[in-house]
Amino acid sequence: MTKFRPCIDLHDGKVKQIVGSSLSDSGAGLKTNFETDRSSAWFAELYKKDGIKGGHVIMLGKGNEEAAKAALAAYPGGLQVGGGISAANAKEYIDAGASHVIVTSWIFPDGKLNRTRLDELVKAIGKERLVLDLSCKRTHSGELCGERLNSCGNHSDFSGNRPQWNIATNRWQTLIDIQITEANLEDLAHSCDEFLIHAADVEGKQQGMDDELIKFLAAHSPIPATYAGGAKSLEDLVHVKEISGGKIDLTIGSALDLFGGKGVKYDDCVKFNQA
Repeated sequence: MTKFRPCIDLHDGKVKQIVGSSLSDSGAGLKTNFETDRSSAWFAELYKKDGIKGGHVIMLGKGNEEAAKAALAAYPGGLQVGGGISAANAKEYIDAGASHVIVTSWIFPDGKLNRTRLDELVKAIGKERLVLDLSCKRTHSGELCGERLNSCGNHSDFSGNRPQWNIATNRWQTLIDIQITEANLEDLAHSCDEFLIHAADVEGKQQGMDDELIKFLAAHSPIPATYAGGAKSLEDLVHVKEISGGKIDLTIGSALDLFGGKGVKYDDCVKFNQA
């Protein structure tokens, strides 16, 4: 059944809520919706107190490792962690208290799936500890191709008006030639426990969710999946439950009163999960 998933987004060692599409390596043009002096551990302890599991600690760039580990230590087994994770450090974060590690860019070097790297991750921590972040941006018909993970699809396969989403790596800055398709979800599900998918176009904007992406994931993801991006009210949580048949979880960030938002009360989200 659909549940609210909390988050702890870290940037420069602080808990923040930012507009996802404004991220860049230089930091120029970064749009921040919220920043607090409260520690990452404070938020983790709150989630632990309320029994909210499966939240995401996301390290947006370097300099967030200490804050991430502080959150994991405060809620052992209750949080997932992502951002700069590889086979070399995945077990380190599991040992620090993460239930799962979340990985995107490291398995898609040069815009292609590196199965050797994916296998190394599974060997290091087990597929039951791995979440693949397939965050994406909506693309137009024929702009990119990539029905299959290891080969370029026929352009004619992507004609028409059906929605298309291409995976975005490197903090959503790099759009790669791999799409969110039924075949790709089925393939990658053999190597992980869950999917986390941000709709990067609407992330942090509180201007509405990508309903078509949520419906697509509900119809085609063979494993649990969490959607993030654009949620602005408690009604959105109910809406995701309805349009996904209860199959997709929802992360709410910038709209949450916990992060300075006015659209959703954290306590109401806790009650939703308890119900």
